[in-house]
Amino acid sequence: MRDFIGESRVLLSYPRNIILLLARVAVAYGFSVPALMKIDNFETTSTWFSEIGIPFATFTAYMVSAIEVSGIILLILGLFTRYISILMMAVMFGAIFFVHLQHGYAAADNGIEIPLYYSLFLSIFASFGAGKFSIDHLLFKRKENE
Repeated sequence: MRDFIGESRVLLSYPRNIILLLARVAVAYGFSVPALMKIDNFETTSTWFSEIGIPFATFTAYMVSAIEVSGIILLILGLFTRYISILMMAVMFGAIFFVHLQHGYAAADNGIEIPLYYSLFLSIFASFGAGKFSIDHLLFKRKENE
């Protein structure tokens, strides 16, 4: 019976890892358009950050853009997933506080719904890592069953 439970655990870990891979790619894709818009119109982004009261607007625009672009790449690769997820969550909390909170919850009203969902997915990556289908797994394998 013990072998059956152990084998079942291993077998059931594969769908979990596929789901983590698909979720990483989906979140990276979701960040791609806003990140590219920030980079393509950097002056506009910096001005907008200043207008909505974000401190050190130009510096913050550089940091947010760098975190988002590197986050897209690292999430797809599954490299340093836990660390970049924490940084991207900080960006999402900033977006919630400075941009979306005043509009309520609904995404249709530009509310906190979408950044909250991204934060939830990013917290899953920060907690559980990238899964077996990642560079993290190749470089930093653990002896425990993932």
